[in-house]
Amino acid sequence: MSPTTPYLKVCGMRQPDNLAAVAALQPDFLGFIFYPKSSRYVGAQLSGEELAALPAGIRKVGVFVNESPEAVLARVAELGLDLVQLHGQETPADCAAIQAAGVPVVKAFSVGKEFDFKKLHPYVGSVDYFLFDTQGAQPGGNGTAFNWNLLADYELPVPYFLAGGLSLEQAEALRNLRLPGLFALDLNSCFETEPGVKDVKLLEQMFESLRA
Repeated sequence: MSPTTPYLKVCGMRQPDNLAAVAALQPDFLGFIFYPKSSRYVGAQLSGEELAALPAGIRKVGVFVNESPEAVLARVAELGLDLVQLHGQETPADCAAIQAAGVPVVKAFSVGKEFDFKKLHPYVGSVDYFLFDTQGAQPGGNGTAFNWNLLADYELPVPYFLAGGLSLEQAEALRNLRLPGLFALDLNSCFETEPGVKDVKLLEQMFESLRA
């Protein structure tokens, strides 16, 4: 990839066969949701052995909502996760505790019609990445996009993942997107045949378009 091409993350994986097919596309990140109220909750469907067998270079992200740092780190150790993504009301201290254990932290924030970037300031130094998702009924996976122009004046030193209803129809716009701080694109609900099951052909088209 060229330096201007964001990395690609596919989130909400939970079925072994589907996971293997998506992993063959070589995304940069794969996300696994450990939030019991999510329709993409991975539960006990995937083992540490199955995650360890993923192709080299794919980083495994565990998604949590309002879990204690101790519970998060226990999952990291159990499944060999490479990063954690926190999608609840986790504090800077929670993030710092996980970081101190050597685990990179992605802190997610919901974006509505407006967004107050001042709420991010306390997290600078305690997280490795932010993630901006569309405000909705669930902490994530709502399938709708927010106004990306809200990020045009982003000035913080923390790179971020862009999430929220990213679809194949937006591929050209995403490929040409030049936002300060943009690190990766997070693909989820718009590439599913059902919650937690990805349409591999559709994802393949998206990857080809974004990486062209």
